[in-house]
Amino acid sequence: MDTVRSIVLFGAAALAEIGGAWLVWQGVREHRGWLWIGAGVIALGLYGFVATLQPDANFGRILAAYGGVFVVGSLTWGMVVDGFRPDRWDVSGALVCLIGVALIMYAPRTG
Repeated sequence: MDTVRSIVLFGAAALAEIGGAWLVWQGVREHRGWLWIGAGVIALGLYGFVATLQPDANFGRILAAYGGVFVVGSLTWGMVVDGFRPDRWDVSGALVCLIGVALIMYAPRTG
């Protein structure tokens, strides 16, 4: 059950961080204004909170593994929201990142 909870939390964290960064980007780069920027800052803060809910108590491990989730989430966000089409190298890199996430977070550990 902890694995499922962890995966759901990684997804929520990615949505909050990538969505927050996108909102700030829209506010600044696309001149949508302070409301978009403020919403982005709130979402980024929410990301920081969601990360603390992970079942594993090791900050470094959580953040390292989340890096791989962020890579995959960013490419997915680009596809869904901005019409980005990843090439085979993007997909290959994302798969390598997910393997890294699995090793860091879910490999069996002793002691």
